[in-house]
Amino acid sequence: MGGSTNLMPIVSKIFCSTLQVVLFVRKRPHLINGGGFVVMDGNQRVVFRVEGCGILGVNGELIVRDGDGTAVLFIRKKGGVVQALSIHNWWRSYLMDYGAPSKPVFSLHEPKLSLAIINAPIRITVESKGRKNNWDFEVIGSFTDRACTVKDRKGNIVAQVGAREMVAKKEFYHVVVQPGYDQAFVVGVLAILDNINRESTRC
Repeated sequence: MGGSTNLMPIVSKIFCSTLQVVLFVRKRPHLINGGGFVVMDGNQRVVFRVEGCGILGVNGELIVRDGDGTAVLFIRKKGGVVQALSIHNWWRSYLMDYGAPSKPVFSLHEPKLSLAIINAPIRITVESKGRKNNWDFEVIGSFTDRACTVKDRKGNIVAQVGAREMVAKKEFYHVVVQPGYDQAFVVGVLAILDNINRESTRC
């Protein structure tokens, strides 16, 4: 294959690789360390940690940390009257600077129950340079079955979630991130999907 892979940073280019990356996700028990999950590379080195209600104590708030424990993303479910009237639940992520949320990074639009029943895609909008499409990425398939895919607007695969049958897929699964794509972004999306589906980041 000739040519170099273009990096497509959303959180940061330091989380992009020119090679395909397989990440392994292991849920943590609430009773031991507050739940959430850890993300490891192929050498079983922790590259991300996700904290939810078990540690933060607030429903609908998540933090993604890198392997060194530095907070990378703060994610919050939006509320209010406009939210209540919308056909979607909205999640918004922010870069963390000096331990505090700063610039918005992406928003995820979760279909409410009636749309979720018909398996409507979950869509994601990247907030950059003032450009706002209706959506930039979408999640299709079933996260609860560990069989879903993140695609861009052109239909290119960004990441695929899967699980081997011999492993308890609810507790341990993998995600394949295609070359050039931002792994921290993918983990942030997984964190929201985990919370939506009342898994390890929920109270």
